[in-house]
Amino acid sequence: MLEPTVRRYDLDWLRIVAFGLLIFYHVGMFYVTWGWHVKSVYASPTVEPLMSMVNPWRLALLFFISGIAIRFATDKAESPGRFAWSRVVRLGSPLLFGIYFWVMLQAYYEVKQSGEFSGSVAVFYPDYVSLEQTFSTITPTWNHLWYLAYLLTYILITIAILPWLRRVPESHAWQALTKRPPVVVFILILPFAINETWLSPIFPTTHELINDWAHHAHRFMIYLVGFFVAKDAGFWRSVDKSWKFAPLLAITSWMVLQNGTDIADWALQYLSDTPLRFFFSYMATLYAWTCILTLLGFGQHFLNRESPQLRYLTGAILCYYFLHQTITIIAGYYLTEYELGVAVESALVLTITVLGCVIGYEIIRRIPGIGILFGVHKVSGYRSGR
Repeated sequence: MLEPTVRRYDLDWLRIVAFGLLIFYHVGMFYVTWGWHVKSVYASPTVEPLMSMVNPWRLALLFFISGIAIRFATDKAESPGRFAWSRVVRLGSPLLFGIYFWVMLQAYYEVKQSGEFSGSVAVFYPDYVSLEQTFSTITPTWNHLWYLAYLLTYILITIAILPWLRRVPESHAWQALTKRPPVVVFILILPFAINETWLSPIFPTTHELINDWAHHAHRFMIYLVGFFVAKDAGFWRSVDKSWKFAPLLAITSWMVLQNGTDIADWALQYLSDTPLRFFFSYMATLYAWTCILTLLGFGQHFLNRESPQLRYLTGAILCYYFLHQTITIIAGYYLTEYELGVAVESALVLTITVLGCVIGYEIIRRIPGIGILFGVHKVSGYRSGR
């Protein structure tokens, strides 16, 4: 078991894993048939099954870890107001800089590849920042930085109702739930399945902050779950007891989802559409949650140790996240014109993306005053006690 005041290095590592997955996932988006900003001439369904396995839980893990981080940070903060302002600066600065400069390059290459624009960046910029919507893509835009906008919104809501939120995990009702592994595995996810069944069809995901209600319901709920369980010893004991069989549940639920058409054809003989939709929504939620539980348990047992690599990546990973997608898009845009073959091109795009993030971070952290624009700052750790 985890001691009450031990540094949670496993959570540091899982935060890095969550952001790292985003970087690799977005490189993959250049090569699939799903809509994205720019596309390789070799785009095909080849890697889509693998990406479909990661997609249901990669962002849920990130918001879950974010909720845990905010619980630890707010408990250490001198005052809620100062903490809120520090997060406005820490998250708002790279968000604004990204929208008006760094992410602008993504939109530029997107409209160049689509044939909507052929001029220079200098000519493109006035159209980009205007509100007239000259192009098919929305401008200005935050693209992959939507996570910063959503997280900042959730943090400000958290601060506004912080006394109430702190009482939830201390209540007997909550502790009675989280100390039981079957409840943690199977019952805690019911609100997410309900959201997927009834809200998601009405409110498709937009990443526009407003009019994105089903997406908010999911992301804010998983963020709150992280906030509530951060220091809940009963929850972490339940994770310790359930993580070894969680992979079996993940595999089973995934197989159910992959055979959904056959199951639905049979089940519609006995069930109406709504119960069936709820069943598949629950299976999708169970798959995502058991993947997360597997990672949490694995982390507790095998990642809860300090290392120089961990210290370095903890400070670097948010900057990597900020930088990566623009680098991927620029590299992909130019490389795909040479038709080097999918193996060579994809290896080059991935290598350039990773090296660009590493080199970019090393340059940025050495220039005084600009780090805050790129997400470079001192990262606090997680401790399992108060």
